[in-house]
Parts: sequence; C-alpha cells; structure tokens
Amino acid sequence: MSAGDLAAELHLARSAATGGRDSCPSPNRTDRPLPAHHLSTSLRFDEETMSTASHQPATNPAASSAPGRAAEEELIMAVADTLVLAYGLHPADITRIPEGTATDNYAVVDQAGRRHFAKVYRTREHLDLERASVALSEYCADGGVATARATRTREHDLIATRGPLPMSLWSYVPHTATAEGGLRGARWAAVGTAMGRLHSRLAAHPAASRTLKPGAAVCDVAASRDRFERLIHAYQQKPRLGEFETWALQAARERQAILGDVERTLASLPRLTVQILQGDMAGPNVLFNNDGVAAIVDFRPPAPGYLAWEIARLGCDPKSVLDNSAESWLTGYTDLTLAYREANPKASADDLLFSLRVGCAAMLCSAFPLSVPVERPHIVDAALEAYGQVRHEAALMLLDRLPVMEEALHEALR
Repeated sequence: MSAGDLAAELHLARSAATGGRDSCPSPNRTDRPLPAHHLSTSLRFDEETMSTASHQPATNPAASSAPGRAAEEELIMAVADTLVLAYGLHPADITRIPEGTATDNYAVVDQAGRRHFAKVYRTREHLDLERASVALSEYCADGGVATARATRTREHDLIATRGPLPMSLWSYVPHTATAEGGLRGARWAAVGTAMGRLHSRLAAHPAASRTLKPGAAVCDVAASRDRFERLIHAYQQKPRLGEFETWALQAARERQAILGDVERTLASLPRLTVQILQGDMAGPNVLFNNDGVAAIVDFRPPAPGYLAWEIARLGCDPKSVLDNSAESWLTGYTDLTLAYREANPKASADDLLFSLRVGCAAMLCSAFPLSVPVERPHIVDAALEAYGQVRHEAALMLLDRLPVMEEALHEALR
C-alpha cells in the first residue's frame, strides 16, 4: 500500500468514526455512522458487547473519569487509525464502553456491519503480559473451550503495537448477558460444565504442570492479620469517617477477630491441586446465551493457582449466596460441582469438596473492598459499597454453616 493510499484510508476511517460528511453515506444505508457527539458520549451498550463490566450506563456523567468530549473524539480518531493501520478494518461506528479498570473499551461496527470489541491498553509497559493473556484465551479456544477469539493484526500479532494505540481486537459474542447478577437455575450446571472443560484444557498448558500443594497455603492468614491491623489503624487515624468507612472499620475488626477460626479451618485441608488458571473467574467474565455459557472472557497471563479457589470464586459469588436461601444456594453449588466433575473427570474430589472452605477463607482473609476508602478513595461508589457489604455477609454465612454444607456436598459427590 502506498503512502497516498494509506493516507486516504486513514482519512476515510476518521471521517466514518466521527460521523464526518466526507464519508458520503447513502441515505438508504442502515449502517451509516452516527454523529460524533453520539459516538463520543454514548454510555449505552447492549447485551451483545463483550464488556466485562455491568451493562448499565453511568448514573452520574459529571462524576465520570472519562475524558472530555474533545479528548474523547481524539481517542476515537486514534482508535479508527489503529483499526485501519493494524487490521485493515474500516469502522462505520465506534462507541466507547465507559467501563474498564486497566483498558479503555470500544464497541466497533465495521463498514460491512460486523461487530467487534476493541481493548485499548493505557500503557505499552506490560504488553508482553497482555499478549500472554490473549494467547491463553486462544489456547483455550483451540481446545474447544467457549471463549472469545482475538482478531490477528495484518502482521499476525495478537496485539496491535505499531498504530497510534496499543490494542487488541475481538469478535463479539452475540446475544449475551453476564453472570454478574448471580447464578440461578440451569446456569449452575452450565457454569460447572464450562469451568470443567476450561480447567481440563489448562491442566495441559506448558507453562506449569498440575501438582498438589498443601491446602492451608491457599491463604496467608498471618499476612491478613497484619493487613487488617494496619487498615484498622488507618481508619482510626482519620478525623472523621463516612457511613461506609464506619461500617468498613467495624467489618475489619470483625474479620480480624475471626481469623483464628479461619486459620483452624484451613489447617485441616488436604493437599489440593495447583495448575494454570483463567485468573479472573468472576461473574462479569462469564457470558450466558440464555442458560448456556457462551464464553469465558478476560483471561490473565498464565499463572498457577489453587483450582478450588477458582471454582469457589464464581460458585460462592456473594450475590448468588445471599439472593437465595442457604439450601437453594447449596443445591445450585452442588449442581455446579457435579457438572464440573463430569466435564473434568481427572479433577480431584478434594478440590470440589473443599472448594467451599477455600472460597470462604479467601473472602474472609481479603481486605478488599474494605481497604478501598483508605487506599483508593477515588473509586468508591455506591456499587462498590454495596458489594463490600454483600461480600462480608456472604463470607460470614459460609463460615457459620460450613460443616453442614460440606457434609451435604460430600454426600452428593460420593
């Protein structure tokens, strides 16, 4: 491609992405680009996005951390340039998805009407790790696991690095909703099957062999005790505490007081499986199509961890625990473990049976999000406060009923 041809491509891409008149869309076309103000400020996105965040618009745009309109339009033009330069893809519509912790996310519709999901990395510093995350997702997809596929660049790379923005591009997973609102009904077994297949595939990953390690090491209780002590001290040094901070201080004291119980609970664990994991098995990263798992997304770089924790991370989701009676939730969790065992028959029975104990202990040892008002006050919002309270309640409930629940789970898995 000549320099002149490339310049023309970039001009057309920018014009289309920002709704410019130079693209001269036919008035009869249904995929003509929306105006620039819609592209740069729209906070709405439907269930076909691959976003790992809640499908809700920001409730207070003035408080959003999104850049101003001019800067946002500049970013959208840079996204358009990168799509052309790196992928040869001409956008008709680019809309920012306003959620994302480490990336800026965009919904893209190309000139043929195909939908894509663009993850723009905010720094080039750790692109090797980001590339490893994408490669892990591809490895699982190659093994038949339901996950999203990345689009290769013109140079066949998983991440575009030569354009204006470092970016990965993904195909949409259509007609989906996340598991963020909790699990129910047939979705319990569907998640168990999907995770079983995922872990079966990851057990063969060359980065690390599957092995057994002492279950008690899943949490460092001594480090957690020190962490809560420092957190309590930090709250006590504040001249005034807000409502959530007052609650978080009380919750931190409560956690610190029961860490002895947690330590004794962990001490009786057998050796448990450690292997490569997805790394972020949370509700927003599991996409459902009706009651089937359409995709598991947002992988982390390949790293070994306790299999039981990744099972519990999703199965013991606080909303799933508290939005049902204890009996109803345990029935769902049992369905998950039975489906998991069928999909991953090589899994140790101990990993499934003691996943409840591991999940409960991990939640109680974690200071998140009680620590957020002290360490990252700028991200505190109503949703995070509600999540903190629900997570705390769910963990305490699990600890209180753990013996009865483990006995029931053991009977079901026999």
